[in-house]
Amino acid sequence: MKPHVSIIIPIHNGGQWLDSCFESIMNQTAIGKLKMEVCICEDASSDNTSELLDQWLPSFKLKEITLHVYKNTTGSPCGVGYAKNKAVSISSGDYLCFQDIDDIMLPNRILSQYLHAIQEPKNTIVGSKFIREPPGSTQRYTYWANNLNCDDLSLQIYTSHGPTIIMPTWFCHRLVFESVGGFSEDGKGTPEDLIFFYKHLDLGGYLSRTDESLLIYNYHPNATTFSIDENLIWKLRLERLQQLVLCKWAQFTIWNAGKQGRRFYNCLSLENRTKVVALCDVNVKLIGRKYIPFCAKTRTTGHHVPIIHFKEAQPPLVICVKMDMTNGCFEDNLKSLNLVEGDDYVMFS
Repeated sequence: MKPHVSIIIPIHNGGQWLDSCFESIMNQTAIGKLKMEVCICEDASSDNTSELLDQWLPSFKLKEITLHVYKNTTGSPCGVGYAKNKAVSISSGDYLCFQDIDDIMLPNRILSQYLHAIQEPKNTIVGSKFIREPPGSTQRYTYWANNLNCDDLSLQIYTSHGPTIIMPTWFCHRLVFESVGGFSEDGKGTPEDLIFFYKHLDLGGYLSRTDESLLIYNYHPNATTFSIDENLIWKLRLERLQQLVLCKWAQFTIWNAGKQGRRFYNCLSLENRTKVVALCDVNVKLIGRKYIPFCAKTRTTGHHVPIIHFKEAQPPLVICVKMDMTNGCFEDNLKSLNLVEGDDYVMFS
């Protein structure tokens, strides 16, 4: 019988987390209700990962869970995207449950997400809420990700936080993976999850979330997140925003006359810079002045952009202000304008 769910785990030097991760799989309430398999790509680890995988074979067999392992024996790790693709290549389940070796799935994860996913169109990525460990780490990010509503999942896709459904909670029909064509294998520093996420949306894919915490998402210095190139993420976000949103606007205002707003302005294409009618802010020291961009390479100044109070700003707006940083002041100011996200403004923070 073909598995209902394939658990996809890329591993490089994951020995210290492997036991706790696998124990969480063994404690799933789906065991006995769904046929499952665990598909691993062991990506040229130099620790005890390979030995531990061998030791776990009998335990999975007792639970009637098949463990498949693909080993990269080249001696050089090929990256997370490669490892995920290889793990999927040896899987056969209808649904794919992505899991990182340094995280722990809570007992009801597989069953809850499976029951949710089968009610959605097959081209849907289903996520979940999560518990961040240690408590208090990445507080703003955790609050944002866990409190997005259904509409926000497809609206707040340009923020620096990344995909609105965090990768370690992804659960989807394998047709999602096949339609996108797998993850980027460009190696270390590549945001393969964001690239996949955007391609999925470009293909008309849907997003959904099980509104219960189904994963313990561990924060530690060796996490893959810290190897991602922030400039590449900025470029990907900006390119998509210009191609899909700004191209439809005749003019717009940038909310933030400070560093982030000016960086955003200067990174725009020439065509889109000419559409910027103003920068808006709350800083009285800036309001009433003009932003005069200067190009150090050509030693020339650009179009002078007026800086106005946010209450004078006319939509649409691109908001380059980070959320949850002003004790609610920014959020109250935005709310006071009675604007509709997606129509009147886009978050690029």
